[in-house]
Amino acid sequence: MLELLAPAGSMEALRAAVENGADAVYLGCGSFNARQSAKNFTVQTLAEAVKYCHIRGVAVHLTLNTLVSDRECKGVAQLIAQAAACSVDAFIVQDLGVVSLCRRIAPHIPIHGSTQMTIHSLPGVLLCQRLGMQRVVLSRELNREEIRYICENSPIEIEVFAHGALCMCYSGQCYLSAAIGGRSGNRGRCAQPCRQSYGYGRWENKYPLSLKDNCLVGDLASLEAMGVASVKLEGRMKRPEYVAAVTGVYRKALDTGRVSREQMNDLHRAFNRQGFTDGYYAGRIGPEMFGIREDTKEDTGWMKDVRQTYEAVENPLVPVRFRGSVTRSGLWLSVTDPEGRTCRLTGKVPEEARLVAVDADQIAMRLSKTGGTPYAFAGAQIEVEPGLSVSAAEINSLRRDLLSQLTALRGRSEPPRLGHIDNPRIYPGGRGTPALTVQVTEREQVTERLLKNRPEVLYVPIHLLAKDPDWCAALGNRVREVCAVLPRIVHDGELPNLKNAMVLLKNAGVRSVLVGNLGLLAPARECGMAIRGDFGLNIFNSRSMNLLREMELASAMLSFEMTLPQMRDISKAVNAEIFAYGRLPLMVTENCIIKNRTGQCTCNQGPVRLTDKTGADFPVIKDGASCRSVLLNGKKLYWLDRQEDLDRLGIWAERMYFTTENPREVDQVLANRVRSAPFDPGACTRGLYLRGLD
Repeated sequence: MLELLAPAGSMEALRAAVENGADAVYLGCGSFNARQSAKNFTVQTLAEAVKYCHIRGVAVHLTLNTLVSDRECKGVAQLIAQAAACSVDAFIVQDLGVVSLCRRIAPHIPIHGSTQMTIHSLPGVLLCQRLGMQRVVLSRELNREEIRYICENSPIEIEVFAHGALCMCYSGQCYLSAAIGGRSGNRGRCAQPCRQSYGYGRWENKYPLSLKDNCLVGDLASLEAMGVASVKLEGRMKRPEYVAAVTGVYRKALDTGRVSREQMNDLHRAFNRQGFTDGYYAGRIGPEMFGIREDTKEDTGWMKDVRQTYEAVENPLVPVRFRGSVTRSGLWLSVTDPEGRTCRLTGKVPEEARLVAVDADQIAMRLSKTGGTPYAFAGAQIEVEPGLSVSAAEINSLRRDLLSQLTALRGRSEPPRLGHIDNPRIYPGGRGTPALTVQVTEREQVTERLLKNRPEVLYVPIHLLAKDPDWCAALGNRVREVCAVLPRIVHDGELPNLKNAMVLLKNAGVRSVLVGNLGLLAPARECGMAIRGDFGLNIFNSRSMNLLREMELASAMLSFEMTLPQMRDISKAVNAEIFAYGRLPLMVTENCIIKNRTGQCTCNQGPVRLTDKTGADFPVIKDGASCRSVLLNGKKLYWLDRQEDLDRLGIWAERMYFTTENPREVDQVLANRVRSAPFDPGACTRGLYLRGLD
């Protein structure tokens, strides 16, 4: 049976979801979740929420889907223990370090890999299984055949977003909000700059980053048939009426296999951005997927009707069966829920009937009056000895007491057995000036001056190296290490060509690859490559670094959302690397930003620019050889004049990242590093290394 998983940003929204047919809800508690602007729950209200849901047969998934710092890990560990004591049913996790904490503290509670982990391929799912997860929430950009392939081969459960807001960027890979205003999507504080207006080269009142809401209500049967375990409704920031309406429509669609026009109208009334889209699922990617929220007059009558679904009455959600016996020696009744929990009570000894004797049907009729409770009468098996009388008040009293006892039993939380948590081992870093590594985007950026600088590692996109193995071999004679940069996003259908390219490069002398997604670790190893971790892995704490050591990575790029003190103090379990120069990549998108403007793929004709209302520019380039887009920061990160600050961090290397620079500009930047050219605040930024995140 396909699970319907609904959002709960507040207790009222939770009731709205449960009373309208959700099988499970997901919610946040405290500050370690991706919707910190929602009301969320305290530890006390979390316990109330879990009890309310468990009584009604609904599971509770706690979101722990943000990156956490070393200083915050103690608080996360405490929350995991408290949530385990509340008997939550699953943890939804992004950070590898938090995965480690969940496994150590509460190994009995399933871990679900959040969509923030950017899992979009079968190897990514298999790695999550090896890390101890029981479910993975796939990236929303996959089409039906890609989802089907993963489900057919996955040893763990697969969850898919079915309705609600779509981010322009692959979840977990968006840094736009952090770069613009210090509010990180990876830390639960996204300011949604993608919903703002942009132009191409100059500001226009257009919305090239604002997608319509996803809607797969007509595809639920096919999702269930292909093996999807759960469909998720987005909306922890939405009001309870939205949660009630959308959950109710999807519940009816799951139960009946049909979607009426009126139900679709309800979805539109609840919320839409100029309609809905199923573009990713259907494989129809393009401009028709985009839309914005329009101001419309609120239908107050409809809103009132929606509130009635969860405010006015208690909907019977849990089927229960009664048994009983009425004899001259005594009366007893019992009730049993679907999980086999049973409560039994003894009543007054029946009297001899004076006029009309009681029968089994009369008692069953009285037991069926479960209105005002979460229970639905599912039948009764009553044995009655003839000629006896039992009052209606007696049966009603027993029924009420039985259901009260069952409610207490269903809401009971057993004290969990929690594991002991130790402080992570802190591996020391190196001393002195970090090594220089250089990453290029185009072949022309590999200048003679760059080669004479002999960087420790030269990172080159794999498609450039594979296109010319002779050039690749020649590079190997000029630098210490040539490392092939793999695209961050590689769907299952693209993996065979990528693996062929890695084998080709292995034969040409390339021994390492730069990986920015968990799903590429196994394919790279299968090709005999050493692995260096890129920023897309979102390494933010020592536990994550230590896990990479267990995975035998050669190095790891630290998150560029960290501050210098955080970089200094993090465990150097593997060689740590940071960006020191370059336009930071703020988005990677399945929708080609360039093609959506022109209708044609002109990615190879050089970068274009998005311009916001303030006049800030954001160059757009290709993601490797694919038609996916990478949105870059307009200002370049610049630390070439602050080498003494970088020397104190204990890092292995500082990376210079060339994206839109021509060969002359590459040489100029290399010269600036030697002479410590001053910082230009008009063209450059210190990033988040000093100011940190809000």
